[in-house]
Amino acid sequence: MASPAALQRSPLPSSATTSSSASPLQRLSTFKNPSSSSHLPPTTAAASPLDSFAKDPILSPFLSPSFSSTSFSSAALSSGSPASTAEHLHHAIRLLESQLRTEVLSRHTELLNQLSSLKHAEHALSTIRSAVSSLQSSVRRVRSELSEPHKSIQSKTLQLSNLHCTTEILQHTIRALRLSKKLRDLISASETEPEKLDLAKAAQLHCEILNMCSEYDLMGIDCIDEELNWVKEIGERLRDEAMKVLERGMEGLNQAEVGTGLQVFYNLGELKVTVEQLVNKYKGIGVKSVSVALDMKAISSGGGYGPGGVRGSGTPQIGGGARAREAIWQRMGTCMDKLHSVVVAVWHLQRVLSKKRDPFTHVLLLDEVIKEGDSMLTDRVWEALVKAFASQMKSAFTASSFVKEIFTVGYPKLFSLIENLLERISRDTDVKGVFPAISLEGKEEMVQAIEIFRTAFLALCFGGLSDLVNTVFPVSSRGSVPTKDQISRIISRIQEEIEAVQLDGRLTLLLLREIGKVLLLLAERAEYQISAGHEARQIAGLATPAQVKNFALCQHLQEVHTRISSMIVGLPAIAADVLSPSLGAIYGVARESVTPLFKAMVDCLESCILQIHEQNFGVLGMDAAMDNNASPYMEELQKCILHFRTEFLCRLLPSSANPTTAGAETICTQLVRSMASRVLTFFIRHASLVRPLSESGKLRMARDMAELELAVGQNLFPVEQLGPPYRALRAFRPLIFLETSQLEASPLLQDLPPSVILHHLYSRGPDELQSPLQRNKLTPLQYSLWLDSQGEDQIWKGIKATLDDYAVKVRSRGDKEFSPVYPLMLRLGSSLTENAPVSQKP
Repeated sequence: MASPAALQRSPLPSSATTSSSASPLQRLSTFKNPSSSSHLPPTTAAASPLDSFAKDPILSPFLSPSFSSTSFSSAALSSGSPASTAEHLHHAIRLLESQLRTEVLSRHTELLNQLSSLKHAEHALSTIRSAVSSLQSSVRRVRSELSEPHKSIQSKTLQLSNLHCTTEILQHTIRALRLSKKLRDLISASETEPEKLDLAKAAQLHCEILNMCSEYDLMGIDCIDEELNWVKEIGERLRDEAMKVLERGMEGLNQAEVGTGLQVFYNLGELKVTVEQLVNKYKGIGVKSVSVALDMKAISSGGGYGPGGVRGSGTPQIGGGARAREAIWQRMGTCMDKLHSVVVAVWHLQRVLSKKRDPFTHVLLLDEVIKEGDSMLTDRVWEALVKAFASQMKSAFTASSFVKEIFTVGYPKLFSLIENLLERISRDTDVKGVFPAISLEGKEEMVQAIEIFRTAFLALCFGGLSDLVNTVFPVSSRGSVPTKDQISRIISRIQEEIEAVQLDGRLTLLLLREIGKVLLLLAERAEYQISAGHEARQIAGLATPAQVKNFALCQHLQEVHTRISSMIVGLPAIAADVLSPSLGAIYGVARESVTPLFKAMVDCLESCILQIHEQNFGVLGMDAAMDNNASPYMEELQKCILHFRTEFLCRLLPSSANPTTAGAETICTQLVRSMASRVLTFFIRHASLVRPLSESGKLRMARDMAELELAVGQNLFPVEQLGPPYRALRAFRPLIFLETSQLEASPLLQDLPPSVILHHLYSRGPDELQSPLQRNKLTPLQYSLWLDSQGEDQIWKGIKATLDDYAVKVRSRGDKEFSPVYPLMLRLGSSLTENAPVSQKP
């Protein structure tokens, strides 16, 4: 019998399988064995009929996998020589049979070996067949022997499993009953003294019982079902008691009571749900309070608003306006109190949650309620409250003109309510280590909820002030001048508006911007009323009506500027920055109303002083020295100053009888000070240009200076308060009497401009030492105008040029000595101009 290995090595079954599905010529090709054909001569291998078939046009179709005998026969019949084709096919068949015979003969030994292998395989199969039959009978015998023990074991195992489950159920039932007994004992002990009931422990027992019954499926056991009914009733009681304790603790801000209530619900496994219910409850209370405070239906129904209440249009009926207004503010106050209590209560709940941990698991209760990424409890409540408040405010603004007017006119009061609410919440929830109840963003959102009324309030303020300004300064009437009471009314109204909002820095700044617009309007209207032309500038006669009107406008604007400036003294520095442009415009218009008049006065006084050059101060003799009368130009100057004082300055300067304005620095006071300083400075300049100057002329000039000081001090401004111009006048009077040799060391030089000293020294020099006035052939007025536009350094350059010309003249004559004034002027000019600022002017 052939072995399985021999059967596996036999190629016949595979060859037969392969050839069964191929064409006859293809099956023939499978008989070729590369190993055996390699032993044939090369000529035999090359003479394979398949090669010749492939080249034969008649036989080649037989090698194609898609060969069709029907198609081949049809083609052969239609070719015209079917007999020839048939003969050709017979020849090919004989050739193939010959080749097949040759192959069989050449592989005779292998074929015999394969036949022997088949016999061995058949013998092996019969042996295996008998062995399999024996094995099957043994399996049937073993099955019959093991079936009964297996059934018995299976039954015993099921019984053991059931016994085990029953034992576990009995154990858990006993434990559940024991826990229930503990709970009963705990409840029974507290029946006489309910306040001593340990709610947390009872809740823990209640939760353990329910969890055990659910986990081990104890329902359906009669004793357990009876206990469960009682346990559930106790659970409802525990929830009620715990909720009362929790709410009482939140209302009274008692951390112990809140912690107890939270621990009970944590033990019950209902902490998160309970906290969410509480938060939603308080959120609903806050939202309802907002709705009640601004409920337009309730407002329209007139409940509690007095006779007639508020009509459906939102306008109070006759007799009900004042009560309705008061009731609305009462509603708003009650609403703010309720919002405060709600937010603080929720914050207190959140505070306890963030501090309390379970005593057994040490889990922070806040982590059980708020997961990562969730918002805080107070944020949820505040967001809902702000949203409801903003919605109600918008509805009140659009639905009721009466409520809109109340909150618009009373916006400072409305804002004060909001501000007090935010401040109270911040103060009551300011605890170190605990999150605040409201963030800065939350506060800003609440303020923005009433922004619509703030805008209306600012527009109302601007409109009211603008109307008042338009009434005082009507566009249609240019010649009218407002009264002092009208100006005071504008100022008082502005002060009232500022005082109403000064508690809110941001609102104050916004209001100041509106007031700034009003002040600009006031300046514009006042500027339109100012009179110009010759009547406003004349100084020869009495004050004209146009000048009197300008004086009144100047004083009114000065009053506005002074009082508004004093109002913002106590406000932050930014308030002054906001109003600075507007106050500057007021100040500019006030100054512009009288500046032309003062300029005309100054020009007139300068013209009088310029007449000093028409006087002869070089005359010698005792008569001139003993003459105590002032010079004619000085008498004219005094008359002009007195006239200005009588006709103009008395109307402009503050009255000494009014103590509040007597010492105040006003626009006119500044202009008079400037005019007085200019007169002294201008006089000293031209007095230093007087040449020649004799000893009697010096006495006369000294008397003129005394008269000037007296006239300016009595009629214009106290000369002691003028500073450098007055010190220069007092220094120049003794300076003219000093010897030339004493000048350089005199301390009087410190109070005089260098140009004045140098100009005076020309009067002590020879005639050939010409002054810049003489050298350039200028009039005193032309030279004075040039001096006004130059600094001390440029004036010294002009003086230095005259000194150089003098030196050239002296050297050209051959003289070896200069006038004592020449080197003194060189030294003084160099030293004084080095110490003096470049931009200093006389």
